[in-house]
Amino acid sequence: MRSFQSNNVFPPPFIIIITMNHKTFCLLTGIVVGFTIAFVFLAPSTVYRGDKGAPVRRTKDSRPPRIDSSGHEHEHDEFHREEDMENLRGPDQDVGEHNENDTHHRMTDSRIADALYNKVKVLCWVMTAPKNHDAKAKHIKATWGKRCNVLLFMSSQEDKTLPAVALNVSEGRNNLWAKTKSAFEYVYRKHFDDADWFMKADDDTYVVVENLRYMLRNADPQQPVYYGCKFKPYVKQGYMSGGAGYVLSKEALRRFVEEAIPNKKMCRKDPGGAEDVELGKCMQAVKVKAGDSRDAEHRGRFFPFDPAHHLIPGHTDRSFWYWSYVFYEEKQGMECCSDTAISFHYIGPHMMYEMEYLIYHLKPFGIGYNPSLD
Repeated sequence: MRSFQSNNVFPPPFIIIITMNHKTFCLLTGIVVGFTIAFVFLAPSTVYRGDKGAPVRRTKDSRPPRIDSSGHEHEHDEFHREEDMENLRGPDQDVGEHNENDTHHRMTDSRIADALYNKVKVLCWVMTAPKNHDAKAKHIKATWGKRCNVLLFMSSQEDKTLPAVALNVSEGRNNLWAKTKSAFEYVYRKHFDDADWFMKADDDTYVVVENLRYMLRNADPQQPVYYGCKFKPYVKQGYMSGGAGYVLSKEALRRFVEEAIPNKKMCRKDPGGAEDVELGKCMQAVKVKAGDSRDAEHRGRFFPFDPAHHLIPGHTDRSFWYWSYVFYEEKQGMECCSDTAISFHYIGPHMMYEMEYLIYHLKPFGIGYNPSLD
């Protein structure tokens, strides 16, 4: 056999590979493959497929959407599960407020809202936990919560600065039903005469309280009714989504606490179960009507996700659970949502301030709005 001859001091690469022992060859192969994978998947200019399969250039600051097991596509800062929200925390510094004497705020006419504040009295209680007092709850107090006639936070630890009520319940998702019952019992005992309507929200729900009062302006709090984002499974008349929040009339609260909770045939006694479904069963048992909260154009007002999930066509695939749950047909695009929308869910503490600014401060110059109660 002819020997390979070369004038080079070092043999060609393939000769090196041939003469390597098996272990060394495997080691080098692994290193090469590892670097290749790292380059392909971690390089800042990697291309991925976005909406409609169109290629989108990704940088280190823009991660591709997450696709969950239900086919729901998300941008990196969107959330639709409680576990996605658990570690979010609001700003430590005070965000502040525009001065009411600022040029544009002096032109704001709040007389109708002020009149409704006195006519339609709303108590808001917010489901929270000790770890979220500073992380989330205080940011609700700084934003939409201040517009409620009465604002309470339901926790297992007292915090007078919020104020947070220490309920005798354990924390955790498996105890939300027990916490809900205890919260409404507390409200009934301590604040029944302070309001006509009683709104429950989570600490990642944003509520436009003025629009809630507008919807309720002609409703009778002495009638047994409650409103929210109505879902259709499990309860014949439907039940209200817990995350979107729901509001009970004075009579609905009375029936729930006095008639439903004490009766084990009407209300589940143990702490387990889905809070919103169990409440819906209790409401139906004591003949509290699951009301229709849509506007005159049949557009929704209470929403269990953030605005993008409802506004952007195709954002959620039709196989996503929401479409089989929602009681009334919901259009996609701008027609999804009422101009007098009341609530959105999965709103992190930073986004609370974004919503606050966009709703109450940003105004297109030269465009006036003259609301009417007709």
